[in-house]
Amino acid sequence: MTNKSEGKKLQERLTHKWRNVWDTLDKIEKEKAFAINEEYKTFLDKSKTEREGAMEIIRVAREKGYISIDEIREKGIKPTPGMKIYANNKDKAVALFVLGKEKLEKGMNIIGSHLDAPRIDLKQFPLYEESDFALLKTHYYGGIKKYQWVTLPLALHGVVVKSDGEKINIVIGEDENDPVFFITDLLPHLAKDQMTKKMDEGITGEGLNVLIGSIPYKDGELSERVKLNVLNILNEKYGIIEEDFTTAEFEIVPAGKSRDVGIDRSMVGGYGQDDRVCVFTSLKAILDIEAPNKTAVSLFVDKEEIGSVGNTSMESMFFENMVSELIDLTEEKYSELMVKRALASSCVLSADTLAGFDPNYPEVLDKKNSPFIGNGITLVKYTGVRGKGGSNDANSEYLGKIRKIFNDNNIVWQMGELGKVDQGGGGTIAYILAKYGMEVVDCGVPLLSVHAPYEIASKADVYMTYKGYNVFYKN
Repeated sequence: MTNKSEGKKLQERLTHKWRNVWDTLDKIEKEKAFAINEEYKTFLDKSKTEREGAMEIIRVAREKGYISIDEIREKGIKPTPGMKIYANNKDKAVALFVLGKEKLEKGMNIIGSHLDAPRIDLKQFPLYEESDFALLKTHYYGGIKKYQWVTLPLALHGVVVKSDGEKINIVIGEDENDPVFFITDLLPHLAKDQMTKKMDEGITGEGLNVLIGSIPYKDGELSERVKLNVLNILNEKYGIIEEDFTTAEFEIVPAGKSRDVGIDRSMVGGYGQDDRVCVFTSLKAILDIEAPNKTAVSLFVDKEEIGSVGNTSMESMFFENMVSELIDLTEEKYSELMVKRALASSCVLSADTLAGFDPNYPEVLDKKNSPFIGNGITLVKYTGVRGKGGSNDANSEYLGKIRKIFNDNNIVWQMGELGKVDQGGGGTIAYILAKYGMEVVDCGVPLLSVHAPYEIASKADVYMTYKGYNVFYKN
């Protein structure tokens, strides 16, 4: 064996290269990675909306022994270390707690992710008829490229609250025997003017109208007979009338299941992976926690894609209120100061995705500072726009702590940021949690085609993110 030169030894000691996760996995662990991703795909398919995601989280949590905080209070149960508790915020956001051996006042280990994803919502009075077609008017939600949503098979998910208060859940387009819906586009033969427009102008927001029917109701004396036929079908199947749309929440999402990507099946392609990949990995991580020193918390919130506004978002008082409830239940005497100390002493991983390096678009990415697909869980020191505007900028001490946790537990990790400095940017829920004085850093899975109807994740990164979140809870 050739002896290494002094220069080679020095290079190995001083320089750093990020690792590819696949290179670190033996056969057994590779099988675990693939098995976890089968669970992940199932979760994605069951969680096409924030409501569905929240309900799936609660279902799984209850199976694992979690008890509602409302049930604890109603029955006068005294919470003890190791107890597993969940809180439901209006069926759109959830918090899971595993009570630690230390008092809450000493702080919590928190992983926060968001359940909502870019999509197309229906307007409050959406159904109309034009040229013997029935269509639905829409209002897109979050940052989408509108042209990506035309000529795709689409599904309708939502909840209708009728005038008598009855709530009906509706999903059309996911079963293989269901019809699907489409937003049409121009044929290239007639798209001369459209093709000269900017990409964000070629398809307009008001042009994202969903095709839902074309058969007229059989009564020649009536107007808008196609619309009437659609309403009649909906009424016969679900008992709803047109006015019920005004109190409904309907979301248009890509139809169909998530799929393996690549001849080696190394990746997952599916809708809503921003941020449900971090939802799944943090959920699985906390479900494996039994008796932590510090209380472990998984937060799953809504409305991140539109600025974290509203009563189910991270900006709401929901989480702070739940911590107050737990302090009240676990301490002999409630104190607001204890709540403030519990929040300020906490450590957080803001679990969100970011853009992985895409060799098709190298011009907008800094290759030396972009995360690479397959290179593991990604730490993001700062987000924001251009001059770090709107960012949470994690400090060296906290980054050093997380780095040590990952290195000590053989977690394959990397650093990353969202593209070149002047290309744009984005934010997460990190800054909202940081306002309490918590230590916060963004940490999640890099994706390709973020915010597209179908996004791509590496199965290796999904697996390593689950492992990284798990060891964070234990430290």
